[in-house]
Amino acid sequence: MLLDVGTLPAFVLASAVVILTPGVDTFLLLRTSVRFGPRPGVHALAGIHTASLIQVSVVISGLGALITSRPEVLSVMKWVGAAYLVYLAISILRGLWLTRKEVTGSSTPEENVRPEANPYLRGLLSNITNPKMLLFSLAFLPQFVGSASNPAIQLAALGAVFLLLAAVWEFAIVFTASRIADRLRRPGFRNSLDLVSAIAFLGISVGLVAG
Repeated sequence: MLLDVGTLPAFVLASAVVILTPGVDTFLLLRTSVRFGPRPGVHALAGIHTASLIQVSVVISGLGALITSRPEVLSVMKWVGAAYLVYLAISILRGLWLTRKEVTGSSTPEENVRPEANPYLRGLLSNITNPKMLLFSLAFLPQFVGSASNPAIQLAALGAVFLLLAAVWEFAIVFTASRIADRLRRPGFRNSLDLVSAIAFLGISVGLVAG
């Protein structure tokens, strides 16, 4: 048979566990949506899924296996990904420091909420520079090929299902965070969210190069 749909229930369940586990994407979307609203949140989401689509395509094409067979390439990817996460963390901490400095002046809390760099680009880079997504796709998707007569089509279908499930969950994060953002935009909460996000990015960057 062209596709083996018998593996789909187990794949959906396993995918749900992976998608619901908080990571870089979760913190980036939550912070962007709470601080800047749904439009930047959706832009960041689009960037994340552009990167995910590229990575899944790389796995299906067979290029992913070639990349992961070269330890030096993986090492470079890990360090680049870690460096970008550190950059995001430093940018957030710098923004926190500037906000605290301005709050002591004449500016109001709402004036301190300024748009950051292109959220689409942030979402794209935070995901595309993370080799763990590529390694995960290589290890995860092939387990559910089953008896499909065309593994490439099965992998493409599984990748599409995974991205759809992830998009539904991440849209929920964006719009839920945006809807309750007015209640959460108190300076204390915003600053705490920024600090937690920065610490998470730094922690994930360490895990990236140590793993």
